[in-house]
Amino acid sequence: MVTTRLRAVRHQLGYSAEAVIKLVLSRASALGLAVMTATSLKTKLSRWENGHEAVSEPYQRLFRDVYGRTNEELGFPPELIDDEAEELRNRLIVARRVDAETVEVFRRQVNDVRHRDRRFGGVTLLDQLRSSIEEVETTLRHGAAQGLRAALAGVLTEASTLAGWESLDRNAVGQAWNHYERARAAAREADSPALLAHATAEQAFVLIDLGETGRAVEQLAEARTLAGRAVPPLLNAWLAAAHGEGLAAAGRRAEALRAFDAARTLLPSDPVDPALPFLFLAGAHLDRWRGHALARLGEPDAITHLHEALPRLPVEFIRARTGMLVDLAFAYAAVGDRDAALDHSRQARRLGSQIKSDRQLRRLGRLVLPGGFRGVV
Repeated sequence: MVTTRLRAVRHQLGYSAEAVIKLVLSRASALGLAVMTATSLKTKLSRWENGHEAVSEPYQRLFRDVYGRTNEELGFPPELIDDEAEELRNRLIVARRVDAETVEVFRRQVNDVRHRDRRFGGVTLLDQLRSSIEEVETTLRHGAAQGLRAALAGVLTEASTLAGWESLDRNAVGQAWNHYERARAAAREADSPALLAHATAEQAFVLIDLGETGRAVEQLAEARTLAGRAVPPLLNAWLAAAHGEGLAAAGRRAEALRAFDAARTLLPSDPVDPALPFLFLAGAHLDRWRGHALARLGEPDAITHLHEALPRLPVEFIRARTGMLVDLAFAYAAVGDRDAALDHSRQARRLGSQIKSDRQLRRLGRLVLPGGFRGVV
């Protein structure tokens, strides 16, 4: 079988043929391009990837956008200078048409993905979010009106941090890191200490997952410094709790518990801020986070803490519920209760498989039950 560059790029990126077809159709719709149906595209993709037929326009352009590769990297003929110039002109025109209403549409798209992500996980949303990121980033790069650049950069920051968290949940740590790097750069353009501090802190969770706990603690401390006193109280409380998790991951028990105490003190009486739709500390959220840290530290109190928080967790937070069940499995294993550990691990595996939370499933793979059994059936 001929291995074309088009096929090689798809395999390198880990996309299925079905996922690529969806991305191509979505991108074509966003650009207002008329393309063939999904069924016809399935046949064409096979012929293109096997070298039986050359890729024509507008599909060359769509593959460039979807894969983020040049014509040469995809095995296409070089772009004509006139076509490239015309494409640039079109993008410049589109960027000039962006107004406050357009920015609000982008913001609503991100918020819609955020709501669906909480309930269903990111398996069906990450590609959509990447497309939105590309669209906003392209608009910024091609000269959006000066008065709208900060607002657009803010939307790009939120979209990128959400994509970072979804990527981390899918255990794609390299992709997550890059999303957070983009988020931090966009936050600087937005001139937003709050967004920069949040993106910096969330990126530290990639370091925690890599076992780089010392660096993670340093980065979380940096995030709190970036925030200073210029951010809302809710964010300062969230940053304190995030710092507490990092310290717990590093085994620094006393400091971790002090950080969570500080988060409780900093938490405003109304822990919901419309300007920070990506932060959740109301109700059970701060308690579940502390319970997670206690479980990391192997503290028996984690069991009581998590059991008290679990019934208060809103039903739509499926990923959070999965994480709490994993925490309880580890906490029960730490005190030698094999049956309870096995029960909670099985519940966690069912939920984690439903939402494709590779991160939580990987954690379960490291669970050692009392008696020396590893993993969960």
